[in-house]
Amino acid sequence: MKLRAWMLALAGLGAATAVAAQDLKSPSADQYVPRLGDIMSAAQTRHQKLWLAGKAQNWELAAYELRQLKASLIEAAVLYSGIPVSNVTTLEPSLQSTSDAIDAKDGRKFAKALGDLTEGCNGCHRSMKRSFVVMKVPSDPQPFANQQFAPQARP
Repeated sequence: MKLRAWMLALAGLGAATAVAAQDLKSPSADQYVPRLGDIMSAAQTRHQKLWLAGKAQNWELAAYELRQLKASLIEAAVLYSGIPVSNVTTLEPSLQSTSDAIDAKDGRKFAKALGDLTEGCNGCHRSMKRSFVVMKVPSDPQPFANQQFAPQARP
């Protein structure tokens, strides 16, 4: 699905879930709502797998992981009304650049786009008062190599 169609689907899904959002505030016993941290942990894993696939030039896998990452972002925005939809939609240019680089099978463009996407994630974290969660382009294939764990210097 092209990114613009994805964004329209997100907007439509947001409108369609306005009524359902009432139910999300007090889930029933049979309604499972994943915790935001769990959704973001899945997004972090997909971010790293996206990088690994791109680095290995497995463009089919990279495209798949990018779709999965987008799905996590949509899920977070739909299920958690405290996340402004604009935080997700501002990622559109970097998501599109990443998709374009994958389609072109261009490793250099992919690396730049993934860096931009990563900075977009950090921008969202900062806007949500979670600046202590700092994503980075992975430095190696080890688990959690795409997160900085040292505390940030205070401005």
